[in-house]
Amino acid sequence: MPYLTIYYGNPSSMHSFGGQVAKAVQKAREQVAALLGAEHSEIIFTSCGTEGDNAAICAALTAQPDKHHIITTEVEHSAVLNFCKHLEKQGYSVTYLGVDSQGRLDLDEVQAALTGNTALVTMMYANNETGVIFPVEEVGKLAKEYGALFHVDAVQAVGKVLMDMSKSSIDLLTLSGHKLHAPKGVGALYARKGINFPAFMIGGHQERGRRGGTENVPGIIALGKACELAQSHLENLSHERQLRDYLETSLLTLISDTVVNGTTEERLANTTNIAFKYVEGEGILSSLNQYGICASAGSACTSGSMEPSHVLKAMGLPNSVLQGSIRFSLSRYTTQEEINRVIEIVPDIISHLRSITPRIEDETTSSPTKEQEKANLIQQILEEEVKPFLAQDGGDIDLYDIEGDLVKVVLKGACDACPSSTATLKLAIEARLKDRVDPELTVIAV
Repeated sequence: MPYLTIYYGNPSSMHSFGGQVAKAVQKAREQVAALLGAEHSEIIFTSCGTEGDNAAICAALTAQPDKHHIITTEVEHSAVLNFCKHLEKQGYSVTYLGVDSQGRLDLDEVQAALTGNTALVTMMYANNETGVIFPVEEVGKLAKEYGALFHVDAVQAVGKVLMDMSKSSIDLLTLSGHKLHAPKGVGALYARKGINFPAFMIGGHQERGRRGGTENVPGIIALGKACELAQSHLENLSHERQLRDYLETSLLTLISDTVVNGTTEERLANTTNIAFKYVEGEGILSSLNQYGICASAGSACTSGSMEPSHVLKAMGLPNSVLQGSIRFSLSRYTTQEEINRVIEIVPDIISHLRSITPRIEDETTSSPTKEQEKANLIQQILEEEVKPFLAQDGGDIDLYDIEGDLVKVVLKGACDACPSSTATLKLAIEARLKDRVDPELTVIAV
């Protein structure tokens, strides 16, 4: 409050009234850096996680103008997912990695997607809907092998997972204040020292010339304090974990056809995503709201959509699970009494809704055969890797046909102008497909 009413000077001013505010901003920067295990000069204050994600992605691409490939996942927050879709329209090639039924990432798929043309790997530290934690350090090391930068959206994880950027493979990391009890409208971006980070808001000299504009002093001070408190609490996350596990065990015991979405091993201590089969999530949320219980069916940034969660869809969950999945988020301020209240109310809500709701049946779908999986991988390589490579020299793929182990590729454009170059391209395409898919493939490129 004092920085709204008493110490309202501009921290960029030369006078002492603003200078005392500048010192407070610097202290907040050091508090954020301490939580991340970073240097204070590596911290850039932002307005939110979305700004931080967009800025990090733009900086990575601007710093490597000769690379046009991005790798992300299908379960990202809309701040990353929608921006990557936007970049595809600008000519960038984006690989969207899938997850398994437990929401886990396959490191082999990460490595298979990386190429010399990959500018950036961008993914979340922990999923905002399921709490599942990704193996970010391992991914970062793989990215380094290909000379790609690595950005992590850690909005959900900061303050809940011990981090040390000084020993990390992460180059850029985003956080948002409201996820660790600071006000909404303030965030921070970590940019490793030595990373080429062009300004993303052009204006004054604020944030070492990387983000122009007068600082949100009250928000920044509050974020610093929140980071300090979060750091002191990191050693003891058992409170949230015990309450979360008690909530899950009780609801799964009291309510039939109920499951936890996502692995219960590598996940955040404060998050649970529970599916109450055969009911609509909207009805559950509306009923909970009448009792003053706040929960969600997905990210707050997509709560206006009636579509099932894109995260749960990417996990391949059946309709009966997709429609009735609810996320409960806890904090160090959550009490046993509040959890008991939820356990008391939810069973009656689900029982009532099941009695009045038409049963949601699962669609019967067959898993893809090995041949279909092989054809899908070949198509992905041709579309996402070979085509962008050919386009650099004005070439393209006119058409291709996949019949079992036979792949026919017809080249066009600049590829037609130089027969010797075309022969080299044919060999390169054949080698890539055999190496990545199956050495027994027969590849004909004309």
